[in-house]
Amino acid sequence: MQRDDVKQRVYKVIAKVLKIDTGQIEESHSFSADLGAESVQSVELMAGFEEEFDIEMDEDEALGVQDVGGAIDFIGKHLD
Repeated sequence: MQRDDVKQRVYKVIAKVLKIDTGQIEESHSFSADLGAESVQSVELMAGFEEEFDIEMDEDEALGVQDVGGAIDFIGKHLD
């Protein structure tokens, strides 16, 4: 899967969970500082990514990912 495809789907999940427009999301954004995600939403994001991509992520590793670009790369690795 191309990185752009992963990015588009990651943005879709973030927009749904955080109830924001995909146009407000940038790869450099931190989930908490820039997008206002609370800890409960971090878990919801992880679950959303797992469902969207049909993967299972290590919870500690996944919660260590703090920004959008990191999430795209992290998920990309799981898809290879």
